[in-house]
Formats: sequence, structure tokens, C-alpha cells
Amino acid sequence: MLHLSSWMTTLPMMLIGMTGILLVIGFLVLVVMALNCLTRRK
Repeated sequence: MLHLSSWMTTLPMMLIGMTGILLVIGFLVLVVMALNCLTRRK
């Protein structure tokens, strides 16, 4: 059964966690792109 009160208390925590995960993945993508540019063979 779906309890609306518990859903409203856990939803902000889930959003914060998902935002953190997306920020870490974005940071890793930027680091890999920077390393790719720096170590490219000419």
C-alpha cells in the first residue's frame, strides 16, 4: 500500500541523492574529456 506521508518525506532525500549522482557523473565526464584533449596524439 502506498503511504503518501512517507512518500513526501523520502522524496526530497531521493532528489538530493539523484542530483548528487548526476553531478558526480557530469564531473567524471568532464575530467575524461579534459584528459582526452590533453593526451591526444598529434
